[in-house]
Parts: sequence; C-alpha cells; structure tokens
Amino acid sequence: MNAPSWNLSVAYQGLDDGKIEQDITLISQYIDVLNQHVTERQSLKVMQNAIQTREAASTLLSTISTFASCHSSVDATHTRAKALSGRIAKLSSELAQAYTPYQDVLATANQNFIEQVLNHESGDVAGQGFLIACLRKQAQTQLSVEQEQLLSAMQVDGRDGWGRLYDNLTGSLQVTLQHEDGTQEVMGFSQAASILYGTDFKRQPLAWRAIQASMKTHQESFAAILNALSGWRLTEYQKRSTKQKVHFLDPSLHQSRIQLSTLDAMMVCAKANREVGQKAGQLMAKVHGLDSMKPWNHLAGMPSLTDQAPELYSFDDAIAIIKAAFVDVSPEMAGFVDTMMENGWIDAAPSNNRRLGAYCSKFAATRSPLVFMTWGGSRSDLMTLAHELGHAFHNWVMRDMPLCATRYPMTLAETASIFAETIVRDYLLNKAQTREEKLEMLWEELSSCYALMVNIPVRFEFEKTFYEQRQNGELSATELCELMSSTWKTWYGESMDRADPYFWASKLHFSISEVSFYNYPYLFGYLFSLGVYAQRAEKGADFYPSYISLLRDTGSMMAEEVVQKHLGMDLSQADFWQQSIDRVKQKIDLFEQLLNRN
Repeated sequence: MNAPSWNLSVAYQGLDDGKIEQDITLISQYIDVLNQHVTERQSLKVMQNAIQTREAASTLLSTISTFASCHSSVDATHTRAKALSGRIAKLSSELAQAYTPYQDVLATANQNFIEQVLNHESGDVAGQGFLIACLRKQAQTQLSVEQEQLLSAMQVDGRDGWGRLYDNLTGSLQVTLQHEDGTQEVMGFSQAASILYGTDFKRQPLAWRAIQASMKTHQESFAAILNALSGWRLTEYQKRSTKQKVHFLDPSLHQSRIQLSTLDAMMVCAKANREVGQKAGQLMAKVHGLDSMKPWNHLAGMPSLTDQAPELYSFDDAIAIIKAAFVDVSPEMAGFVDTMMENGWIDAAPSNNRRLGAYCSKFAATRSPLVFMTWGGSRSDLMTLAHELGHAFHNWVMRDMPLCATRYPMTLAETASIFAETIVRDYLLNKAQTREEKLEMLWEELSSCYALMVNIPVRFEFEKTFYEQRQNGELSATELCELMSSTWKTWYGESMDRADPYFWASKLHFSISEVSFYNYPYLFGYLFSLGVYAQRAEKGADFYPSYISLLRDTGSMMAEEVVQKHLGMDLSQADFWQQSIDRVKQKIDLFEQLLNRN
C-alpha cells in the first residue's frame, strides 16, 4: 500500500461534527463551575471537585486541539482547522485563568491539607501528588492570582500568536530549486526539507540552497518571531523574580524535570567527547567521497557502495521491518504496530502545504496515539517511523493510568522513541550478511550520533548564548546568522566544510511558543535510552516488564529518580553519560574497521 492517511473518527467524524460544539459547550460549563465556587476553594470537597472538573475540561480541550492540529498538519492552509485551534487556545486560557486560584491554594497550603485533598477515590485526584509537589517547588516564583490570570489571557494572542505565525508561514512557504540546466522546481518547504533526509544527492544542494534563499527572503519575519518569543519569556521571568530569581533555563529544567547539575554534567561530557560525533561525520564524508560533510547532506541516507541506487522502502516494508524488530523484545510491541495500522492512527502520505517534521500525539479522551510524518522511502524515514511509533508505544502502555500521571517530560519522552530506533537498527545490523549491508546499517548509528551529539548541542549552545545576549536587546537576522555560524563551527569542527547560517530560522524547534530549549532533551533521551537498552542483554526475559515499569514511572518522578530506581545511577555524574557515549563510540569504530577492510 501507499503511505497511509489518518482516520480520526475515533475522536470526531470531521471538523463539522456537531459533537465538537457540544464538547466546547461542556468545557465552557466546566469553566463556569470553577468560577462559581472560587470563593470556596479552601474547602476540601470544593478543591477535590475543582481538580476533577479541570481534568475533565482539559481532556476535552486536548482532544479537540489535537483533532484540529491533525488537520492543520496535513494542510497548513486549512482555515477551518486554524479557526478551531484559535477557539481552543482561547478556551484553554480561560480554563487556566479559572483554575489559577485553586492552583494558588495547592501551591501554598499546608502539607496536611494537600494530603487530605489527595485522599480521594478518583485517580484524577489521587494521582495529582507528584504534579502538586512540582507546583509547590515553584511557589516562590508564582505571581499573584490576578497577575497569573492576566498572563494566561495575554498569551493567546501574544506569545502563542508568534508561534502560530511561524507555523503558518513555513506551512504555506514555497521554495524554488534552481537546476543547472536552467529549469526550476517549485515545491512546499516541508517537501524540500524532506529531500535533505533522503538519498537524492543531486537535488540535496539545490533543496538546501532553495531553503536558504527562502529563509533569507523572510529573515526579518523569522528574526521578529525569535526576538518576540524570547523577549516575552525574559520579561515574564523578570516579573517572577521578586522573591526568587528565575534564570532563563529554569522553566525548561522544570518542564524537563531535571536539575541543573544533571544538564551541566551531560553537556560537559558531550563537549569533552565531541570528537566522537566529529569522527562519525568524517567517516560519513569519506563514504560520500568528500573531505568533509556539507550542510545539505549531514542528514542524508548513505550513498551506495556499489553501482546500485540506494535502497528505497515501501511503507509496507517499513512496517514489516519494525514489527519484526519489535517482536524480538516482545510480541506485544509488534502487536501494537498492527493496532496503529488497523485503526488508521498513522498519517505519512506526502502532500502540499504539509507541516514540517514528524511527531506523535494522542487523543486524550480515547487514549489513541497518533503518528505524523512525511514518507519518502529512505532509511531515514524508516528510522523516523520507528522513532514516532516508540513515542506512541509509550503512550499506549500508560493508557489505563490517570491522565495526570501520564504527563511525562520531554527528557523522558525520548526514551521510548530512541529505544525503538535502536531496536530497529540492531535488528537490521544482525540481519546483514555482507560488509556493505553491515555498513549500511551502522550508517544509521553514525547519522544518529552526528545529529544528537553534535547538532543538538549546537542548538542548545546557540539558544543559550542567544538568551544571554537577548537580555541586552534584540538581535538582528545578521547577528543571528553569525551566532549560529560560530556555534556550528565550535561543534562540527573540521567534519563539515561550512555552517548552516539560517538554521535558526529553518528549524521549527526554536519558534515553538509553549516551550524554550526544545533541544537538549533529545541528547538526554539518546544517551539515557542507550543505558536502558544495555539492560536488554543483562536482564533477558525480565527486561520487557521492567522496561514497561520504567515507562509507566516517567509521568510521576523526576528524571533523576527514574534513573536511580531503574538503573541505579546518578545523572549528575559524568560516568552515567560516558558509559552511553562509549557504546556509541564502539559502533563508530566498528564502522571504520569495516569501511577500511578491502
């Protein structure tokens, strides 16, 4: 079959489904209930009811939001989907405002009251313990109830408006590939970006240059988005710093549920080992017949070592490979892939005006995982599919838990996704018979290492330096290009012959309004998942149940606690990170040995 499209009927029959309006009405009623009882929020029963009411409203809001987002992902110009997203954003703000007074009580009340609140038969209430504990840690940086409500109201058309502008701009952007014979090829931004991940090596420099040209044309808009988002956040952090100073990294650390010592240990270890990633890039360049990599081919598939064209996979073939790899861990994992396919929960069919990238989401009301990507048939696409199915599996094994206990941070979210990639890579490597086949499979190890141990730190250091400089005023597009280029050189070294100066504009992650520093959690997940994967051989038949137990803990523990409980190690120590990097290095060394063998 061709790459599939979504069947979203498990939530609603379409954007004109009357149930959407019914659910929106119900959400409004929930908000009214919260507002009506706000003066009674010191009452135990009222607080417990408020938590349940908010959870019910949030579930509906999340489901409708995801439904609209799915339609916008397939067609970024879909006006009706965008309009629905706007309505939901406003309702979400109203819900946040209505719940803020209750949240203030939970953050500041004595511990005895909190324990009484949690002593409830409903999992939606009893399961709030960890989230409330996290909230109480932030009590010193909370604004007054009125100020928090004002902030929530203004975010809809303020901060989040800039994020929507980026999505709308890149979703409708057309780029032009200039061929040597003078002909031109016009396509959507996402289609051009997908070329960079494939094996169409002749078109890759054309696609990259077309993207660069488009980014330059719109550089003032992209710079305005980046400056506005960072400026908003820095102003907010300043206002929150009356009792306890808020550093621009603090909100990200809170969302990632890690300590600064953990982030520092990981990044210091990564920088001390950057030659590992650079070596991966240099070996990749050697296969390309180049002295160093190019910004248009560092994400590409492996060139053929023979006269044959690089292998392309049908979507069916990719699903079969992933299932075969997953079944080695557990038949349940393979069966889950069938569930995703049979229910139509994967959308991968290429289309115009399609949003960039790939992601996994879910319908909160039905606990249905959803995977989005654009299928091109490359091995990189195969790994992306495995990655997103890993995310989906993570959601699936938590489907019987209270929603409040399933809200895991991005650091731990990458555990299951990168674990799934590793399963597929090792499966293909073990099936490989010839030297060439083994090199092709190990290429994915090199590609992941180059992306996660070099490109991700580039993003983090760029964003960190940007925020440091942004405190003194806006940065121009030229200054952003210069900062990106210098950071790129620091990490890539001689492994790449030039920088990607407009990466700050072309990479969606820098312009997500809801979260900053959408980068280092990928490196965390990569190295952490390798530590988890190493237990597969050690635990044997006991591994799968222990793996599921780990995944189910990710929504109710700090990352340090998860690692201590399930791996018995300390995230703030370099040896945790070094052990995983050493495993990566072994795969890179094996690739080098095979490549140099005649």
